[in-house]
Amino acid sequence: MAKIYIVGAGPGAPDLITVRGMRLLEEADVLIYAGSLVNPELVERSGAPVKLDSWGMTLDELVDAMVEHAAAGKRVVRLHSGDPALYGAIVEQMARLAARGVEAEIVPGVSSLFAAAAALKTQFTLRDVSENLIVARPAGATLEADQIRELSRHGSTMVVFLGTEKMEEVLAKVEYPPETPAAVVYHASWPDQKIVRGTVGDIAEKARSAGIERTALIVIGRVVDPATSGFGRSVLYS
Repeated sequence: MAKIYIVGAGPGAPDLITVRGMRLLEEADVLIYAGSLVNPELVERSGAPVKLDSWGMTLDELVDAMVEHAAAGKRVVRLHSGDPALYGAIVEQMARLAARGVEAEIVPGVSSLFAAAAALKTQFTLRDVSENLIVARPAGATLEADQIRELSRHGSTMVVFLGTEKMEEVLAKVEYPPETPAAVVYHASWPDQKIVRGTVGDIAEKARSAGIERTALIVIGRVVDPATSGFGRSVLYS
């Protein structure tokens, strides 16, 4: 059975791809990468003689390209940004591939949400502060309705993907107290990474003033400022 590899490129920094992912990248005959969401250094490091930018491709065009090369015995790597399990739309690709006799193997990657936590020098689950992490995205062209308001009522740490263009709408919708710490992390782990800190009440204005309009994560919760969060000592070290 023909086979392709779906590989998570990591959050941006080229050395944050997994060892397995880099090996496949170097051994690929055909690389199909997710446009500007993937660091161009990774594309350059790939030894693939055929490199295709999937930006602007329809699902049918993308699947056709993968099937054509995989059926010819080529090692095909589909390179997604971050980890393909988060907003990667991989299940629909795999369903189409399977229907045409092509198997997919998934290689996980480091999600940008973890790169954001590293940039903020915090952890999303923190004893006596938040034991849960909510990952969400706002409604838009591909999502009719979201549950950001309802999810925010839990008071847990929340990370919002794909929400930079609707930042004001997202922050107006959440039901955290206005003084709750919040941050916007642009291009986590990239050379031009930018971090803006504030509160639910003012972070949108601060982020806009810093020129952030896209490709950022919104992080909400007391873990954003661990020094003032009142966290408890982990029982791991007691």
